Amino acid sequence: MENETVSKNFIEQIIEKDLAEGKYKEICTRFPPEPNGYLHIGHAKSILLNYGLAQKYHGKFNMRFDDTNPTKEKVEFVESIKADIKWLGADWEDRLYFASDYFGKMYEYAIKLIKKGKAYVCDLSPEEIREYRGTLTEPGKNSPYRDRSVEENLELFENMKNGKYQDGEKVLRAKIDMASPNINMRDPIIYRVAHMNHHRTGDTWCIYPMYDFAHPIEDAIEGVTHSICTLEFEDHRPLYDWVVKECEFEFPPKQIEFAKLYLTNVVTGKRYIKRLVEEGIVDGWDDPRLVSIAALRRRGFTPESIKMFVDLCGVSKAQSSADYAMLEYCIREDLKTKAPRMMAILQPVKLVIDNYPEGQVEYLTAPNNLENEALGSREVPFGRELYIEAEDFMEEPPKKYFRLFPGNEVRLMNAYFVTCTGCEKDENGNITVIHATYDPATKGGNAPDGRKVKGTIHWVNASTAIKAECRLYENIIDESKGVYNEDGSLNLNPNSLTVVKDCYLEPNFKGAKAYDSFQFVRNGFFCVDSKDSTDENLVFNRIVSLKSSFKLPKA
Repeated sequence: MENETVSKNFIEQIIEKDLAEGKYKEICTRFPPEPNGYLHIGHAKSILLNYGLAQKYHGKFNMRFDDTNPTKEKVEFVESIKADIKWLGADWEDRLYFASDYFGKMYEYAIKLIKKGKAYVCDLSPEEIREYRGTLTEPGKNSPYRDRSVEENLELFENMKNGKYQDGEKVLRAKIDMASPNINMRDPIIYRVAHMNHHRTGDTWCIYPMYDFAHPIEDAIEGVTHSICTLEFEDHRPLYDWVVKECEFEFPPKQIEFAKLYLTNVVTGKRYIKRLVEEGIVDGWDDPRLVSIAALRRRGFTPESIKMFVDLCGVSKAQSSADYAMLEYCIREDLKTKAPRMMAILQPVKLVIDNYPEGQVEYLTAPNNLENEALGSREVPFGRELYIEAEDFMEEPPKKYFRLFPGNEVRLMNAYFVTCTGCEKDENGNITVIHATYDPATKGGNAPDGRKVKGTIHWVNASTAIKAECRLYENIIDESKGVYNEDGSLNLNPNSLTVVKDCYLEPNFKGAKAYDSFQFVRNGFFCVDSKDSTDENLVFNRIVSLKSSFKLPKA
């Protein structure tokens, strides 16, 4: 933990030192996703970190798509990423860029490197390039094409651009050091031939820059001062620095690495999520069982809860994992004072109050949130026939069961005391109706004679109830077995989704819109599903249950 404390704000320390020394007048950060899938919770850390730094130091935050690989990229992913970042509250203002905006300039920088004798066209096959590269313990060996003349390289590179070669036939490589202890510096490929249609540039280009060449150029062109990325790019930093130096940028950006955000027992790998989507195991990249940002939003997580989670995880150089329970803690903390507390019955059984007037409906006042008086109160209809949770009645209860059983008196929340008188069953012995009588003097839930009851249960008036579907989620992974099998397949939890069709809700839910969140009394926090819910057929996702054993670690 000592190291964690020292390194928690190491990026701020670097930025403050750079500003104090006058290296930069204004800082500029960026978030640079490749549009080849949906963003997940780990990306949220990077987005909020980069945007937060720009805000803290009164700098700029750029949004840029690293669209240098047309094989996997789609406009759908571009739009989903933009929506996610806006939802998280990061504002790129008018600074939305694409790597493809700079293809012309990147080509010019490649020409510059060739002219400086720092790049050459290589004819080795991909297999031969791998073979020549060497290993972690053995140096690589020079390509037989490494000493081509500048003139020959310029001509060959232009021919590559003009479509004279097949994919894989030729590449442009940086000329650095085949004996370098860092394999990334052993004459890396910086351009490849790829006859593919690009989602923005169409067929204009048949050569595309490699990420390690393109990324530092994009940062430098945009005036990014601190290029903040995850630890797997640490070994690439010497190449990043080489590119900006050899391309002779006056104000080169500085790459800084931090540890990724890992969540235990979740699936974040794009190829795994893609397979789950394609095999119909989930209903899209935004299925609420996933931890893509779109899925978390659909499930009912809020930007504030994700920011709280990211803040609790901190910024470090040390790799570590966060428990999913901590993310759940954050959404509970955020919603407990924001979400109205309303009544919904998920496993209904009918309760008939035999001494209540038939056909009468009265309206009782209920507070919307006991922890936040500002949310006010609402009127809830009450009548002779109600729905209660099936688990709130037992014919033969165990000790310390304080809910309904024959002869026992309980409080109906915000309503009356009722005493159970018996029940009806069907031919299979299943309870179909519970009978009770009420005490009219206990309106509001208190007895004038001071008698107490130990049980309080919630209810919904049957004649005015709204029917809804509720979806209850568990982890999509079977946590007892771990995430992956030996063959690389996923250990899926067969109970990850339970659909409860005939739930009954109080009529105040009428008009609830996509993403509206509520606390269902005793059942958890729920959110209106943005995909399947309609005004006529409401669908709710359970965001999280009400209680957890999770405790914040002590500082």
